[in-house]
Amino acid sequence: MRPLHLLLLSTALLPTLTPHALASEMAASALGEIPAISQVLVRKEERRLYLMAGEDVIRSYRISLGDNPVGHKLYEGDERTPEGQYTLDWRNANSDFYKSIHISYPNDRDRELASSWGLDPGGSIMIHGLPNNAGDLAFAFLGLDWTDGCIAVSNEEMEEIWQLVADGTPIQIVP
Repeated sequence: MRPLHLLLLSTALLPTLTPHALASEMAASALGEIPAISQVLVRKEERRLYLMAGEDVIRSYRISLGDNPVGHKLYEGDERTPEGQYTLDWRNANSDFYKSIHISYPNDRDRELASSWGLDPGGSIMIHGLPNNAGDLAFAFLGLDWTDGCIAVSNEEMEEIWQLVADGTPIQIVP
């Protein structure tokens, strides 16, 4: 169990979660003891990604976002992380980063919004680990917003997310 994570959570910061959910972050040592993940919740302002089973927080991770993290992604190259309801729809074990799971951005609304500005909404938004070539500099990425709009975690955390989250899992990304 990660007690510090639980201390940092509060019902004011997590209005969609119940107090019961806050106290229920699982401390299972074996992945087989963890309930099925029903949703991934990302709170950009908090720089947190939560793995949820119903209303219970099963895991919580510190994340890095795009270089321009405030606001919804509008077009390719704006370096923003999108906001909204999406699906984790496929994965890549051989990406340029330590594993990656694709977020179904852009949806129809995203395409329409970008089109109204005459822009391309972009794509290839992922949850991923650190760059494969980070080597001894891996520590420098942690805690900074450095992606082009993706959601990044440490390689160890990406390995755990990879094992716990199935393709087809909904992801909600909120400001």
